[in-house]
Amino acid sequence: MEKAIEVKGLRKSFKDTEVLKGVDFEVKRGEIYALLGSNGAGKTTIVRILTTLLKQDGGTAFVNGFDVASKPENVRHAISLTGQFAAVDEILTGRENLIMIAKLRHLDHPRQVADDLLKRFGLSDAADRKPSTYSGGMRRRLDIALGLVGKPQIIFLDEPTTGLDPEARIEVWKIVKELADGGTTVFLTTQYLEEAEQLADRIAILHEGRIIAGGTLTELKKLFPKGKVEYVEKQPTLEEVFLAIIGKKEAM
Repeated sequence: MEKAIEVKGLRKSFKDTEVLKGVDFEVKRGEIYALLGSNGAGKTTIVRILTTLLKQDGGTAFVNGFDVASKPENVRHAISLTGQFAAVDEILTGRENLIMIAKLRHLDHPRQVADDLLKRFGLSDAADRKPSTYSGGMRRRLDIALGLVGKPQIIFLDEPTTGLDPEARIEVWKIVKELADGGTTVFLTTQYLEEAEQLADRIAILHEGRIIAGGTLTELKKLFPKGKVEYVEKQPTLEEVFLAIIGKKEAM
């Protein structure tokens, strides 16, 4: 399968601190690739380099076949970035935000582009309201919709569910899966293990500036020592309890 992203020996330092110490990985077209790591591991630094916002000190990085260092314009035409916090204009309405980005991308029929995305992300009823009136989940949906204006081939989601409640987080998961099903390559950073488990086709673990393990969930589980088999009654997680209670309330 063709590579959407190819990284070799990536290095980056800030003053005397080496954040990336020779990172290597590949992302296939149309897959969801999750980069796992704790705070400060270097996940956002990698995203900033791959999206041409930051120059690496060493190594190479190719996105959509283009070198991020020498062909940044070509890279930008193929990608979209959604950061940790919703980057929406608070003065404009949801619809106006989308129209503005469509115009900036020089797309034909920007209003139709906006209306199509509002419908796709379930925001039509809130289209003429300002994002300050949106819930956290709605703001994140709008943020991702903004990133999809122009139909980028590769979308970078840098910890997209940070600060969201369980219900909103599951909404975002659904959107990410739909993106991949539609052929979009998704590069996802997260510190939530369950998020990577639910979404990713392949997972890489970044620790102290290096990829220390990578593969499918099944392959990574093989690295874990086999334990003693015991049979215990499965208890629901707090998230399952929360969603069940919310569902009952909505049904009343």
